[in-house]
Amino acid sequence: MIEGTLVRLRAPRADDLEAHLRWRNDPEVAHWATGADPHYGPITRESMERFHDSTLRQDPRSEATFTVEDMADGRVIGTADYRDLDPFAGRATVGVVIGERDRWGGGYGSEALRLLLGHLFGACRLRRVELETWSGNERAVRAFRKAGFVEEGRRRAAVRVGEEWYDGVLFGLLREEWTALRADAPRTPPAAAD
Repeated sequence: MIEGTLVRLRAPRADDLEAHLRWRNDPEVAHWATGADPHYGPITRESMERFHDSTLRQDPRSEATFTVEDMADGRVIGTADYRDLDPFAGRATVGVVIGERDRWGGGYGSEALRLLLGHLFGACRLRRVELETWSGNERAVRAFRKAGFVEEGRRRAAVRVGEEWYDGVLFGLLREEWTALRADAPRTPPAAAD
């Protein structure tokens, strides 16, 4: 378990299925998470059960999905994952989805991403972390830049959303950039003793 101020990342459990099924079938979540990629949703319960079962059996040496819980009430609000982990090259691809709409814009996704990065650069000793989004998801683009990611390239008109075409935007973050960001972060003073 990896804990922050707003959220904790924990291993997925069988009882997370209902929340995942709800998010995958929510058109607005699908829109922002994937640009409405039809492979994301809608999804049947049977398909989601198979997918969820495979998530529970992931090998963390190559991929893992964490459940994102709200620290205040323990509510399951999203997922954070890494995949394509290559220990030789020292890199992985990450993703974060906050499926509960009432938690959007409150810093939950940003903190989940920071916790995941801390795990990958710390415990996994990676050299590079990357992710991709679509250019129409401006909130995600801002959040990734704020987390220190650098735009490294675009696949022009690669993502179709309805009848519109958007660029696929590739971001990367190197270990030394992550370390510099952490060094520049304001420190929370220790609590005063009573």
